[in-house]
Amino acid sequence: MHGPLGEHMEFRVLGPVEAYRSGTAVPVGGPKPRTLLALLAVHAGRVVSQEQLVDAVWGDDPPEQTRAAVYTYVSTLRRAFGDDADVLGRSGGGYLLDAASDLVDLHVFTAEVGAGRRALAEGDIEEAAARFTAALSVWRGPALGGAQGAWAEAERSRLEELRLAALEDRVDADLAIGRGDALVPELSAAVTAHPLRERLRSQLMLALYQSGRQADALACYQEGRRVLLDELGLEPGQALRSTHDRILRADDGPTAPAASRPDAAEPPVVPHRPSQLPFDIADFTGRSAEVAELTGHLSAEGTAVRLCAISGKPGAGKSTLAMHVAHAVRAHFPDGQLYATLRGVQAVRADPAEVLAGFLRALGVADAAIPADLDERARLYRTLLADRRVLVVLDNAADERQVRPLLPGGAACAVLVTSRERLGALGGASQLDLSVLDDAAAFELLDRVIGDGRAAAEPDAAHDLVRLCGRLPLAVRIAGARLAARPHWKLSRLAERLRVQRRVLQELTMGDLEVRGSLALSYDGLAERERAALRRIGLLDVSTFGGWLVAPLIDCSPEDGEEVVERLVDAQLLDVVTSDESGALRYQLHDLTRAFARERGEAEESGAEVRAACTRAAECWLALVETAGQRMPHATLEVSAQPSTSSYLGQDLTDELLTDPEAWFDAEQTDLVGVVERISELDLTDIATRLAAALCSSRFSVRNLFGQWWRTHSAALEAARRVGDRDGEARLLAGLGWLRYEQDRFDEAALYYEQALEAYAHTSDAHGQASARLALSTVQREHGLLAKSRESLDLALAELRALGEPHAVAQAVHELGRVLTEQGELDAALEACERTLATYESFGDRRGTAIAHRSLAIVHRAAGRYDEAARRGEVAVDTLRRLGDRLMSAYAVQALAKVRIRQGRGDAVRSDLLECLATCNDMQDGFGQALLLRTLGELELAVGRPEVAHRYLERSLQWWTALGLPVWRARTLRDLATVQAALGEADASDRTWAEALSIFERHGCREAREPRPDTVLHPA
Repeated sequence: MHGPLGEHMEFRVLGPVEAYRSGTAVPVGGPKPRTLLALLAVHAGRVVSQEQLVDAVWGDDPPEQTRAAVYTYVSTLRRAFGDDADVLGRSGGGYLLDAASDLVDLHVFTAEVGAGRRALAEGDIEEAAARFTAALSVWRGPALGGAQGAWAEAERSRLEELRLAALEDRVDADLAIGRGDALVPELSAAVTAHPLRERLRSQLMLALYQSGRQADALACYQEGRRVLLDELGLEPGQALRSTHDRILRADDGPTAPAASRPDAAEPPVVPHRPSQLPFDIADFTGRSAEVAELTGHLSAEGTAVRLCAISGKPGAGKSTLAMHVAHAVRAHFPDGQLYATLRGVQAVRADPAEVLAGFLRALGVADAAIPADLDERARLYRTLLADRRVLVVLDNAADERQVRPLLPGGAACAVLVTSRERLGALGGASQLDLSVLDDAAAFELLDRVIGDGRAAAEPDAAHDLVRLCGRLPLAVRIAGARLAARPHWKLSRLAERLRVQRRVLQELTMGDLEVRGSLALSYDGLAERERAALRRIGLLDVSTFGGWLVAPLIDCSPEDGEEVVERLVDAQLLDVVTSDESGALRYQLHDLTRAFARERGEAEESGAEVRAACTRAAECWLALVETAGQRMPHATLEVSAQPSTSSYLGQDLTDELLTDPEAWFDAEQTDLVGVVERISELDLTDIATRLAAALCSSRFSVRNLFGQWWRTHSAALEAARRVGDRDGEARLLAGLGWLRYEQDRFDEAALYYEQALEAYAHTSDAHGQASARLALSTVQREHGLLAKSRESLDLALAELRALGEPHAVAQAVHELGRVLTEQGELDAALEACERTLATYESFGDRRGTAIAHRSLAIVHRAAGRYDEAARRGEVAVDTLRRLGDRLMSAYAVQALAKVRIRQGRGDAVRSDLLECLATCNDMQDGFGQALLLRTLGELELAVGRPEVAHRYLERSLQWWTALGLPVWRARTLRDLATVQAALGEADASDRTWAEALSIFERHGCREAREPRPDTVLHPA
């Protein structure tokens, strides 16, 4: 960190907790206010709740008036901050430190580390070394100096681990460059401080080897081996042994940095150079002063992001100017250009979180590595752009709040924003208010669009036309296009038509009179079929769409629909915006055109015509979604066995559209959400329900698109309740139950499933009722409500058997086996899981078979039959990996690892468990993270490392508490009691065991009847 900037506050936590204002230290008080400030600085830019603050500052002994106590310390800090007191603000029931990331040393550190790791991944070793050095330079001693309490201790440990990891990464880079000789003193001190850290020791060996001290390197290994055996009873790990062997062979390989080793983890980001700008129009006219101002500002060098905001009335040409300028300066941004339309004037605006997800994908971030939280996405986005020269164009923003999360932080980047409103609250932005064209520029534009010198031949009529168009570029362009398409028309004829219609168009309520006149003129020049298409596209309110959409909207063949699209493009009422991976074009209506089209539709279309057209379009989308779902790789959820079909598509067109199903879904997903919401507004509940269900089955859950899932189901559910569609209501409630289950929000999942059952009771859908009851039993089991789960299963099994659905029966029997395992009825559980396995095998269901093998492994493990448990677990792991099912593979590996731990082979599975933990983190699976943390704790306990086990189990407990799963929390408490006993904390162990036992007894778990494990026994 290079010191405070101007009058800004600077905050330091990587050493003593300190605050500086203009280079002068600010008094922050004693341990408690320092702890509070440290917590806010660690989470700078995010709201920290009142509860988190109280827990961090006072721990288990909070004052009676917690709110007043927190406020007292906050007020003290604000007074110390003086004129900058507002940097510490209150928001949403908590407080936040509103400080830029470059003013908090921790965030400077993490940004530099991220840049260093990207450089390593890209092979730029010198840059990586420089970045890691810069990151480590901001440390001033042990972190959080002066802060106190359990939170501070835990956070101090976490930060020290981050520092050591960065140090090791920097050393890898330095070793790759050949700087071993200079590293020896530093690494010797680090190994002395951390003698059990094998990576540091391996690096010291390499540094000694590079310095020509091979004997010392080998002696370093022997010393490390002795320490590991004395302290932990363990031999050195594979990596350290490999370094030793290679030094013995005088192999030059050990100088390779970690990022280039074959066994290194793949980076979560593969560098991409995005180039997303829409095309620049060839006949751009005028705006020379504006272009000069914008290009000058965007291409200038500076110490902060260059931000330009263009505002102006509808149709003033903001987007056109932005595209022209963006293309003019693109050479200044060699690392790429990002573009998004924010749909600021539409009913459904672009969600900044969704825009960030698209940007992150364009920058090379894998789907699984994209965070769920908006703030986390924004931080990753800023990190990726921190040292790149990238231009970001944000078109049609609604307001500043929509824009701020999309702003990069690096000074090498620039941002160009357009909006109808002046974005005056965007600090540091260069504002350009775009007015209409002057007469000369408008005349020139009209002349260029018409061509053939016709405007110059009729100058008076041409000037009349641009005045009647209000000199708005959109209106002038539409008028010119109409004339270009009719070379036999005189300009005066079009001018006369505009004059006649001005009085009629005053009845409309959209924007300027002149804009409406131009749009209405173009609309009147269309054939009825084109007018109908335009109206219905406007009524459907999609932002972009494929050309196939027109055929179902106007009930014609795909070929005729394509001709209609082309005529609308020729009339400048439809814009070609992009093409997907298959080469299929996508189109959009300009904001004004879409609003005009919708108004014309509301005036000219009957309700029955609108509903019929939207139903036909939605049925086509449903067919495409279901077919795409079947063709997408690695889908882990059931999709329709027989996709819907549509005469408006046909097999050839379907295959063309779905050449790359994932790319098609990426292009369509935003509009698919909008379509479900729109058809729900029209009370088309049947197709809305089916389309919403297909979306969550085919892609929303696989990609964890929970926001879209919630929007579609909520909109359709509201419509179903409005019209009294109980069947649709039941299906949607069940879908929301599934959503909340996938989000690990089990209380809400149970509530939705119970509501679904109540709704199904009023319908004749016996299958739906049985399926909802089966799903509810799973939620109840996870919650530890074993008796209730058993009751639900008994009912579901009876219903499914009566329906004659063997696959669903197998699912229910499998769930019964899981409940029986939890209750300790292991013989019955074994029989149920064996029956499930046989049924899945008869169906050829490889995934179901693998999961059944995992369940059998758990039963055999609980019964102490470890060899058979291992055999079953190996089958499950192998099959799921072959199927490419990452998440279930992680669960299978965890189940097998439990067996290996009991067989005394825990060390062999540690790396597998850590990899699976990373997988669950990538896929936002909280349950999986908690389960793997607990298993890692069991492993470390089994190999005699209770201190390490304690850390893992505490983290697991935090997850179980957050998820509200008492039985799993009790199992982890039981493990923790054993760890505490091993550490000599007998009283704490007794209390922890008593808490666990009471939960087991309350929920009827098998553990309530098992003896208390001691420090040498392994919990089940």
